[in-house]
Order: sequence, then C-alpha cells, then structure tokens
Amino acid sequence: MTSTRERQRAAARARLEKEMAERAARARKRRQTQAIVGAASVLVLVVAGTVWLVTTLGGDDDKTDTAGPGAGNVQCAWTEIPTDQRSPQIKDVGVPPVQQSATGTQTMTIDTNLGPITATIDRSAVPCTAGSFTHLAEKNFFDNSKCHRLVTEGIKVLQCGDPGATGKGWRQTDGTGGPSYRLAEENLPTDKRPPYPEGVIAMANSGQPGSTGSQFFIVYGDSPLDPNYTVLGTITGGMDLVKQVAAAGDDKAFAKQAGGGHPKKEVTIKKLTMSAPQG
Repeated sequence: MTSTRERQRAAARARLEKEMAERAARARKRRQTQAIVGAASVLVLVVAGTVWLVTTLGGDDDKTDTAGPGAGNVQCAWTEIPTDQRSPQIKDVGVPPVQQSATGTQTMTIDTNLGPITATIDRSAVPCTAGSFTHLAEKNFFDNSKCHRLVTEGIKVLQCGDPGATGKGWRQTDGTGGPSYRLAEENLPTDKRPPYPEGVIAMANSGQPGSTGSQFFIVYGDSPLDPNYTVLGTITGGMDLVKQVAAAGDDKAFAKQAGGGHPKKEVTIKKLTMSAPQG
C-alpha cells in the first residue's frame, strides 16, 4: 500500500510540475507576443540578496519603444520584479522606454535641504542607467527622500536613492527601497585605481550582477571598493555639503553589518532633476 507520506510527496511533485508547466506556457506566450511587435525581451526574474552598498527594489504604466535602436541609441532591458515578490518598500512608477540615447551629456541636480548638489552624466558611458534616472526623476521618484547611509571608515560615501526613507527618524527598512525593476551594471571602473575616487557618483547594488536599482552613492574621499558598481557620473558642485555631512558623523546603525550608519546631519532630497541631453 502507498504510504501517506508517499502520497503527499507525489501530490507535491504534481503541483510543482503543474506550476513549472504554467510558467513555461506563460513565458512562451510572452516571447511570441514580443516577437510579433518587435519588442526587446524583458526578463522576469526574482532578484534576491540583501543590500551591502544598497539597493532594493515599481508597474509598467509607460509606453516602451518597440522599434530597433536608431543611430546613437541602444536597447535596454529592464528586469521587472514579479508583483508577488515586491516588498512594501518598492515604489512602482513603471519602467523606462526600452530605447535609450547613447549620446550627449546630462546634468543631474539634487536639490537638498542643505543646498544643491550637481553632477555631469555622459550618456555614451551609461545610456541605460541615465535613462533609468531620467525616468525616475520625471516621476518624482526621489522627492522628499533622505540619504540614509554614511560611511566614514574604510570607504567614504554618502548613500541616497531609497524612496521609502522619508519622514522623521529612521526605520529598519531604510535602505531597502527602490523601483519595480532592475538593470545591468554599466561603466565599471575595472582599470581605475582607485576604482572610486573622490568626486564620482555611482550606483549601489546587492552584490549580484544585474541588481542595480535607484540607490546611489556620492564618493567624498577615495574609496577602494571592488569595481562592481556603475559609475554614473562626476560631481560638479555641492561636494562641500557632502563633506559637511561626513564631518558630522553617523550613528553607527550599520556598523555590525555593512558599515557606517545614518548621517547625524540629515540630507533630504527635495527634488532630483535630469536635464535634456546636450551635445
């Protein structure tokens, strides 16, 4: 006679096989649809891992460009997080257009409670990351969020970009927020020493390839990080403000984990904007 345990195992296997078949069918249908309209493939993956230098984790209410890349353009793949895998810290503002310009430069302006911080971004080096930032800025994604992490020992960075880090005080979830999609890393400084010198602005990720989201860090002193984080651009103004924040220190909240803590001198992003590409 078949034991109860064996019947349970058989039932579990049957459920798993059914679920895998349904997923495969949905994937085939999606690929067929994309082939018909000529859209770029969008991989639906579960991005796992906790933040080190940051990250985490928004629908698709924006139209994507389904045409092939024209002159000076590239195709970008946005890895969407399945809705049933999204934490409350995800801010869903859709995904950027698939086709992005790879020419010209943009000015990022971070209007903070302490004053403006500006950076120059070369789209030829980071077309997809720049496109993502432009999309998020247009959706007011960063408005009223606080820079949640400061590191003053070993590396010297101020980390921002979590849309959920708002309001008075700090929460355990600060540093885990982001959009509903991820993108691949770009412009990795594998040939630079140090990889992240003072004055660069770079993207944080979970340590896994393709886990870049919305969180970024401003390097206010040469930092010997592994070259795994997209170099987004170069700070052109406001570094004195960042150094003032660094001088005030941090509360060591992350000292036993990734290092650093919440900055004692709070920095709130009132508005983050991206200029139109120039040149």
